[in-house]
Amino acid sequence: PRARPVLIRNFRDLATSSRKKESLQVLEAGLRAADPAAIVPRYVTRGEIRMGGGAVRLSKYSAVYTVAFGKAADAMTRAFDAAAPVKAGIIVIPRGSRSVVTGRKFRIFNAGHPRPDRASVRAAKESLKFVRNRRDGELVVFLASGGGSSLLALPDGVTLEDKMHATDLLLRSGASIREFNCVRRHVSGIKGGRLAEGMRCDGVALVMSDVEGDDPSVVASGPACRDETTHADALAVMKKYGLTGRAPEVARALREGARRGGGPREGVECEVIATNAVCLEAMLRAARRGGREAESMQVFGDVKEAARSILGRLPGPGGCLVFGGETTVRVLGRGAGGRNQEMVLRLLKNTQGAGRLVIASMGTDGIDGNTPYAGAITENFKADAGEIKRHLRESDSGGYLRRAGATIVTGPTHTNLMDIGLVMA
Repeated sequence: PRARPVLIRNFRDLATSSRKKESLQVLEAGLRAADPAAIVPRYVTRGEIRMGGGAVRLSKYSAVYTVAFGKAADAMTRAFDAAAPVKAGIIVIPRGSRSVVTGRKFRIFNAGHPRPDRASVRAAKESLKFVRNRRDGELVVFLASGGGSSLLALPDGVTLEDKMHATDLLLRSGASIREFNCVRRHVSGIKGGRLAEGMRCDGVALVMSDVEGDDPSVVASGPACRDETTHADALAVMKKYGLTGRAPEVARALREGARRGGGPREGVECEVIATNAVCLEAMLRAARRGGREAESMQVFGDVKEAARSILGRLPGPGGCLVFGGETTVRVLGRGAGGRNQEMVLRLLKNTQGAGRLVIASMGTDGIDGNTPYAGAITENFKADAGEIKRHLRESDSGGYLRRAGATIVTGPTHTNLMDIGLVMA
């Protein structure tokens, strides 16, 4: 059989021991499981889309269209188009990511991430226009994945600059993605179900989840999904992190919205087709094929607390702990890094003298924080705890791990199912 392509570009450079090579193979198993080409065909065939306990029959529609947004938008579109007939569509992906879809059938937009930009506004306006031009008897399939919140931006009651400023503050605050997207939904003319408002045709959404709890309304801030949150909820998030005075225009817009009131906004039927658990299951199988005792866990919230949880479950000799989820980092300094590299550095600091271990963590999207790396992998070599503490204080986990030759490079992976990692003994 033909060898599988290597997904980690610097695999050979990183595989400096048999255990590191094995660990990298386990990580790649997780990445392969996150590929939309392996996921979408389970839900989409030429004749139907499986939704919940039933199915949407495609033969009843005169035409099927797709609107895809997020880091997996192009790969989801390619997989859907291969499985079912699509007349035309829109794809919105991050700038710097080259689309895996070519041809004139799909309009492709490259927009800002993690900060929205003018291209995000253009993509949002064109997506709204595309959806509202569809007629009765047609079907729009929304393909949503993480990253879509900044890729589609249509500020409502604030300027784009105000929204970008609030985005920067929230990114550095340690807010969870659920909290972050709650704020973004309520200063937006497209999020929280608004993209699907006023459609004359039918619509459904297929969602790849990158959020804790796998709530489709949180993924990409739910442009096509029912939104249960309120302006008051969003304002409470701003107050929690002390941001109302630092982003006064956003706080003002949220206060005005809270005064107006209003109930939940409706959306189309949404089906979550993949979660982080898909990656962990594939990693467990890969580790066990190698003859290892393996178990899995998920971690969320503050990276320091998440690292403590992992330290409480370190594997014994010959064992492997695989973990997934998505942590938050409160940025303290001006260094380079991300939540995965910080996780590796914190585990390295706290496993001195714990026996020989391989430690790894990476984003399935191939991007970690403000670096070009997906994450890092290292053995728990003897390290200077004081030096590690200094790098953590400066939010410079990337600087430390880059110099140690530990950073993982994948480039954009065209998927996004949160983070994956492991500790192998």
